[in-house]
Amino acid sequence: MSLFDGYTIEEGYDEMFEPDGHPRSHYRQLFLRLSQMSLEEYRRRCRLAERIFMEQGITFTVYGDESGCERPFPLDLIPRIIPSQEWAVLEKGLTQRIVALNLFLQDVYHDQKILHDHVVPWELVLSATFFRREFLGANPPGGIYVHICGTDILRDADGRYLVLEDNLRCPSGVSYVLQNRTTLTRVFPQLFQDYAVRSIDHYTTQLLENLRELAPAECKENPCVVLLTPGPYNSAYFEHAFLAQQLGIALVEGRDLFVEDNCVFMKTTRGPQRVDVIYRRVDDDFLDPLVFRPDSLLGVPGLVNAHRAGNVALANSIGTGVADDKVIYAYVPRIIRYYLQEDPILPNVETYVAYEDLQRKHILAHLDTLVVKAANESGGYGMLIGPQATAQEREEFARKIEANPRNYIAQPLVRFSSVPTFIDDHFEGRHVDLRPYILYGRKGVTVIPGGLTRVALRKGSFVVNSSQGGGSKDTWVLAGEHRGERPPVEDLGRPAFLGQRQRAWSSPKRGGEAQ
Repeated sequence: MSLFDGYTIEEGYDEMFEPDGHPRSHYRQLFLRLSQMSLEEYRRRCRLAERIFMEQGITFTVYGDESGCERPFPLDLIPRIIPSQEWAVLEKGLTQRIVALNLFLQDVYHDQKILHDHVVPWELVLSATFFRREFLGANPPGGIYVHICGTDILRDADGRYLVLEDNLRCPSGVSYVLQNRTTLTRVFPQLFQDYAVRSIDHYTTQLLENLRELAPAECKENPCVVLLTPGPYNSAYFEHAFLAQQLGIALVEGRDLFVEDNCVFMKTTRGPQRVDVIYRRVDDDFLDPLVFRPDSLLGVPGLVNAHRAGNVALANSIGTGVADDKVIYAYVPRIIRYYLQEDPILPNVETYVAYEDLQRKHILAHLDTLVVKAANESGGYGMLIGPQATAQEREEFARKIEANPRNYIAQPLVRFSSVPTFIDDHFEGRHVDLRPYILYGRKGVTVIPGGLTRVALRKGSFVVNSSQGGGSKDTWVLAGEHRGERPPVEDLGRPAFLGQRQRAWSSPKRGGEAQ
């Protein structure tokens, strides 16, 4: 038997298989290897991956799980493969997007030309939850606001890549990208023999170089860089500790720092040490109790004044959240055209803004077909998937939209592409998205080849967030075009294999099985 027996292509785009059931050219060698593997051998490798994750503390707890038990972060061992020519387009589109968003932030906090020209409505920007009036006129080092960005991308039923959202404040998940690759090379080293996969090892090196370049001019030779974490009770604490270790910098909490004479210092056993750059994983609201939330114990009193004085740099800069507001997202194509005089390389998902009267009426009339999102929620929360919701849930959301239209957008339900995923004792298609990571430094933009492929492990689900039971896959970007020939049927080890699969894929039940 093969692990692919009975595999059914779900409605939408399957990353591994053509509609006729043959593996896509860049997946053929992987398909051959997996087809020849026994169930017990594959399970053994899955158990090894889980053990590696548990031993290294790569765990999580699903919100709402009453047991409170930590589980290994789910890593599905089938990688998602992106051919080089596809990645080239993604790389250009992501670079274009982060450059335009940085120009938007620079403009919004200074001349506000884009608002005067009515390209983006004034009221949407000024009412954005993460617009920081305290930073009007502030100048971050090098004019860069977004140093690390994680942009969520999906692939629709036609195979087009679309941008789902931008994460500009404190994007998370890159530690899983690095750990997934390390683990897969240990668990499945032979898979890499058939492919020239681009390395991601330079991520931390490039990030550290970019961070050091942000330091004030007087301490360029040996700047002190730290990573500021909310602490061990934060759901992303593993990532904070991992990145600090990989970067070779101190992991600190707010209580480890203090401000004196508008300079930031770290408490050490050898006395205070001047801090020049803070890679912060603490949201704006909690950074400085003297400026934002006075009840915050996570930040550093006086940090904002030190930053404004140019004595310490922050990555990402304060106030970047106005650009990843989901309502502002709807205007990013206009933002790109306004600043760069270019059409977007990567289009947005079609989006309706409830703030606009006509669009709000359309949303309310079609809640059963749309996905509704709150402007500043994350992790899959504050969202209504209309086609899968009950009438009562849609009515509740309608009331929320009418009460606060500024806070909501709606999009058609786009069927994410799917990738074979190991479920119980065989492979089934599961929906995936992709979060590439983009670094913006004084010397330019670096897009790390690959990213975090998140997978919705529940059948029919489009919610890929780990906090709601999602998992991940290693993402391979090929260094060159993979020229695998379509293997003859007999090479697959089962003479009638493809014929049986094609009948399964073309079964009349297919439409009923897709959710």
